[in-house]
Amino acid sequence: MLALHATDAATVYLSAAARLAAPCADSVERELYERAALLRMTAMRCTLFVTPSELAPVLLAAVGRPHAAVRRKQLLRQLESSGIGDERWLSTVSRHVLAALAGQGEASTTELAAEVSGLERQIVVAPGKRYESRRSVAADLLFVLAAEGRVVRATRRGGWTSNQHAWALGPDLPGMEPASARAELVRLWLGAFGPGTVADVQWWTGWTVTDTRKAIAASGAVDVDLDEGTGHALAGDLEPAGGAEPSAVLLPALDPTPMGWRDRGFHLDPAHVPALFDRMGNIGPTVWWDGRIVGGWAQREDGTLNWRLLTNPGREARSAVETEAHRIASFLGERRFTPAYRTPLERELAC
Repeated sequence: MLALHATDAATVYLSAAARLAAPCADSVERELYERAALLRMTAMRCTLFVTPSELAPVLLAAVGRPHAAVRRKQLLRQLESSGIGDERWLSTVSRHVLAALAGQGEASTTELAAEVSGLERQIVVAPGKRYESRRSVAADLLFVLAAEGRVVRATRRGGWTSNQHAWALGPDLPGMEPASARAELVRLWLGAFGPGTVADVQWWTGWTVTDTRKAIAASGAVDVDLDEGTGHALAGDLEPAGGAEPSAVLLPALDPTPMGWRDRGFHLDPAHVPALFDRMGNIGPTVWWDGRIVGGWAQREDGTLNWRLLTNPGREARSAVETEAHRIASFLGERRFTPAYRTPLERELAC
């Protein structure tokens, strides 16, 4: 794996459980919140991921800081149009936030807003429009500082599915040149998901087509023929992979495997897309057999898991899926979760 989607807090636990022989929620939480081995950070497509700490410099340079630069400019325009402040004002508030975290160690957004003057100010978004809204400077500024790597998401506040958390100063990470970081990220992606197309890499990273093509060329990848057209692979990954025994897996919503490619025809029947995805392209919980998505699943209010196959993979597959469902249910125990982005099949199965 390269990184775990973390927009939905439960996904991290369930993605890990699906891949561990003996998953333990306490162990996952310890690694996640002690921040020695893992970091939660803004990364691909300006969304939240959990990644090994040693990969953080690559993600910061390749995707995090470019996102931050765009969001900082947007924030500055909103501050000026709302009559709150200019670039100097924003820099001063940013320094005060970092100083507060240096003194406290950890603090939530609310706690920082109570201490740092200016964070509580309200930005007017889309003024004069029917969808005009307001949000605090704190929400936008802390997002920018996190994308820059200057702060990180620390101890969670609330239950295991809560997205509320404290902030802490970011670790001192080595810098990377953006183009080199993009090339390295392509190599990492190809190692985990390759072969793939330009469209796959662009969709996964959120880069422009030009930056994607340059990064693939700089990565040293070689061209390969795929059903979708010309693809790319690492030079050492050209031999056919050895056959693996068929297995059943229950993956959560937004799991990195089904979210790894734009073109999913090799593992997903297009007829099943409407049941498994929401309108924004977020995938719900999926049932896999022998490397393909064959159904979906959900947790009911009483904690039981309900699953449905969308195709007939055979008796062996049904038995294996049932065994895997029992394993994931045992891992969850008394824990309850509802995906942040609900899909038609998940809603139906959760009833």
